[in-house]
Amino acid sequence: MSEKETRQSGGSPEASGVTVSDIQELIQRKEEIEAQIKANYEVLESQKGIGMNEPLVDCEGYPRADVDLYRVRTARHNIVCLQNDHKALMKQVEEALHQLHARDKEKQARDLAEARREAMSHGLGQSQDLSPAQAFATVNSISPGSPASIAGLQVDDEIVEFGSVNTQNFQSLQNIGSVVQHSEGKPLNVTVIRRGEKYQLRLVPTRWAGKGLLGCNIIPLQR
Repeated sequence: MSEKETRQSGGSPEASGVTVSDIQELIQRKEEIEAQIKANYEVLESQKGIGMNEPLVDCEGYPRADVDLYRVRTARHNIVCLQNDHKALMKQVEEALHQLHARDKEKQARDLAEARREAMSHGLGQSQDLSPAQAFATVNSISPGSPASIAGLQVDDEIVEFGSVNTQNFQSLQNIGSVVQHSEGKPLNVTVIRRGEKYQLRLVPTRWAGKGLLGCNIIPLQR
């Protein structure tokens, strides 16, 4: 039994799953049948437009002499057979599409479940690091019109992340100073906790009328 026959006999999706190329092949066969049906209808049209149901005998019951009876009968027979083939093929296309979509849906569900398991496994190993977020410094003053003020920093904001500096690698304010010096004119992602809510800010260290590149004072938190 061929691979195609195995699929049509109802094998399992894993053993004989329908592919996109299988469906394309079915659609190509459908288009070929439709072209043959059209060609046979053109034969009938060439025979006085006789169609599928007009009688092939005259009013006296004799075979009509104005049409090619053999060509008409052959074309009619071909059309009936081809229409049956077309109907059966359309059913195959529908079943193949259903099978393909069902398998894709199952694969998506498996991938999603696997991603969730992986995320949970990863999260369990780092839960103490990720939740809750710990601040390592706080803002105790901000100059009006400064880059820090423009970015939306406020006094008493607790800093969770300042560019590449976070709770895990913060050692001293020199860490923040180094990031600022190397990021002049470039946006830094700054995460702060303000009245229990977390905020994401974009701070651009820039030379301004005041002192430094930020215009704010940051002090480390004592834990």
